Amino acid sequence: MNKRDLIDAISGRLGDKKSAAEALNAVLETIQSAVASGDKVAITGFGVFEKSERPARTARNPATGEPIEVAASSVPKFRPGADFKALVNGTKSAPAKAPAKPAAKTGKKK
Repeated sequence: MNKRDLIDAISGRLGDKKSAAEALNAVLETIQSAVASGDKVAITGFGVFEKSERPARTARNPATGEPIEVAASSVPKFRPGADFKALVNGTKSAPAKAPAKPAAKTGKKK
């Protein structure tokens, strides 16, 4: 499933693709900016997004065996929650899907 498929799945619950795309983008941007600033984002039942520090180290070039200095870096990290793990493991059933909302009527005549 890619981002477009996810938007299509969400639009069935929100009513239209535009609001689904805006909602998904807002959630992703908020998580990314919070993690980039060093905050931890915990979504109960789903998981935790956090920033992890990798120290500088010496690696080896696999072709030549020559040592290479790798700089310290920060990377995003995700730890799945217990409910998510159970669902993937098959020990818990998926939540029931809510019925799709009908599109809102605007009252405008065409």
